[in-house]
Amino acid sequence: SRPHKQTMAELKLRRLTEHNQRLREDLARPRARVSEASLSLIQYARSKKDPMLPSVWGAPGKGEDPYAPPEESGCC
Repeated sequence: SRPHKQTMAELKLRRLTEHNQRLREDLARPRARVSEASLSLIQYARSKKDPMLPSVWGAPGKGEDPYAPPEESGCC
């Protein structure tokens, strides 16, 4: 029964060490403040024309709407 207890202790230590390493990696991950991320998102939304919002941006010109069905050319 002695080797089994040592093995369990080693297993617990290994799990704790791995968990500690994951926490350290998470801590080292670059972060952005919510206010900065929000401002960046607002600036992006204001600068990119969205064809799904014609009330804001106006109707998309011919060929500008990525959601328009493809034009059929020619006959079968």
